[in-house]
Amino acid sequence: MSVTTEKMSSIVDRSQWIRLLSKLDAEQVVAEVNTLSSGWQITPKSLPQSGLAMLKLEDSAYNEPFYLGEIPLATAWVDIVTPEGSNADGAAQVMVDNLEFVQALAVCDGILANRLPGYERIDELLRQGLEQCNREEQRRKNMLAATRVDFSLLDAVEDDDEN
Repeated sequence: MSVTTEKMSSIVDRSQWIRLLSKLDAEQVVAEVNTLSSGWQITPKSLPQSGLAMLKLEDSAYNEPFYLGEIPLATAWVDIVTPEGSNADGAAQVMVDNLEFVQALAVCDGILANRLPGYERIDELLRQGLEQCNREEQRRKNMLAATRVDFSLLDAVEDDDEN
């Protein structure tokens, strides 16, 4: 029995799941996934990998590709079979060097996308990640507001100097 991937999490788009889950502590996510998936058969569809990837960009003047540098990158693609017979797959590609974490993120992707048993717990992790992102965004906005410069005051000073 295969569960369709059309069923998505209720709070955010699937493209944001890995980003939000990555905001959380890796050990917390791995522990939650291990608890949820005990008794499940999880097999890699491709060999999980962790290492460095070259970041390729395009020069804006000549439109020629160049390599900016290396970034850590880990990928995982897993097949999940529950004791009830539900079959799903999940994948993750993250800029980290922690294979266990990226495999847990891939399992989270499969659980959420297919609404496997316990998806509510992963959905709650998404909510926590979203709260973390919102706190970071608010902190950045506050820092930006604190460093904002009102250049109109400079014009007033220059006008005074001319008189």
